[in-house]
Amino acid sequence: MDQRREDLAQWAAAMIRQHADYEVKTDMTMVSGDASFRRYFRLHYLNHSWIAVDAPPEKEDNPRFVAVARAWRDHGVAVPKVIAHDFERGFMLLEDFGDQLLWPALHADGLDERSVMALYEDAISQLLHLQGLPTGQLPAYDAELLDREMALFRDWLCIEQLGMTLSDSEDALLANTFALLKQNALAQPVVAVHRDYHSRNLMVRADGSLGVIDFQDAVAGPATYDLVSLLRDCYVRWPSSLVEELAASYWQQARPLGIYLGDWAQFHRDFDFMGMQRHLKAAGIFARLNLRDGKTGYLKDIPNTCRYLQDVSARYPELADFHQWLNSVFMPQLANLPPSADSTRDSSAE
Repeated sequence: MDQRREDLAQWAAAMIRQHADYEVKTDMTMVSGDASFRRYFRLHYLNHSWIAVDAPPEKEDNPRFVAVARAWRDHGVAVPKVIAHDFERGFMLLEDFGDQLLWPALHADGLDERSVMALYEDAISQLLHLQGLPTGQLPAYDAELLDREMALFRDWLCIEQLGMTLSDSEDALLANTFALLKQNALAQPVVAVHRDYHSRNLMVRADGSLGVIDFQDAVAGPATYDLVSLLRDCYVRWPSSLVEELAASYWQQARPLGIYLGDWAQFHRDFDFMGMQRHLKAAGIFARLNLRDGKTGYLKDIPNTCRYLQDVSARYPELADFHQWLNSVFMPQLANLPPSADSTRDSSAE
C-alpha cells in the first residue's frame, strides 16, 4: 500500500471541498513523475480536474515552488495556480493545465514547419514576458553554480558512466573550457531564468495557449539560457535554419524591451556558449539519473545533447582543442553507452 498516495488523496479531496465545495472522490490517476522526487496525480469531478502533488519535504523545496508560482502568476506568467499546500507533509494542490505537453504537439502527424514556428513563437513571447519579471527575490546563477553544473559532465558522464580516466592535460582542457563558458555566462544581461524552459515543461492548454511548469529552480541569470534550452532542446533537434530564424526573432524582440541590447554577433556567440554550458550540465545529469536513480530512459538523450557540443565547438577557434578532444576521445567512448529503457523515463530532467 502506498500510504503517502492515500494520505495525499484524502488531503486533496478535503482541500477541494474547502475551496470549491465539491465532494470529490479520492480516486487519483497518476499523471507523471519527473526527474526529482515529486509525483503528480489528477482528481476529477464532473468536468473539473485538479493536480495533487506529492513532494516530500525532506527532498523538495516546496516553499520556494509556491513562492515562485505566486510571484510569477501575479505578473501574468501562465503558471498553475497553487490552490492549497501543506509544507509540513509535502502536499500541494494545483490548477490542472491538462495533458498536452509541447513536445508531442511539435511531433503531431501532418504538422508543417509553419505550425512548428508558430508554437515556438508563442513560447518565445511567453519567455520574453517571463524575462521582464523582477529578479530581486531569485538566487543568482553565480560562478559556483555554473562550475558545479559543468562538473557533472566530467564527474558523472566521463568518469562514472563511461569509465574514462582523464589525464592531467584532459583535466586542464576541461577546466579551461568550463572557465571560458562561465566567463561568457556571467557577462550576459541578467534576467529571470526558468532553467528548464523546453518542450517537456511547456503545456499546450485547452485554449491553445502555452502554460509553464517545473519552474521551482528559477534563478537570476544569463539572458540566453532559457532561449537555448528551448531551441536546442535536449529532447529534439531542429534544422539549424529554423533555430537561427527563431533566435533572430527573439533577439529582434528583446532589444526594444531592454532585455538584450548587444548586436547580433555578440548575441549569437552568447547563445552558442550558453548552450554549451547547458548541454554539458544536461549530459551529466542524464548520466546521474541513470546511475544514481536508475532512470535509464535518459541515456538515449545523451548522444543528441553531446552532438550539440560538437556542432558549436567547431565554430570557435578558442574551442578548437575541446572540439578535437570531443571528436578523437570522447565521442568514440560515448558510442559504448548501454541501451536505454524508455519505460523508466520521466517528463523532465534538467
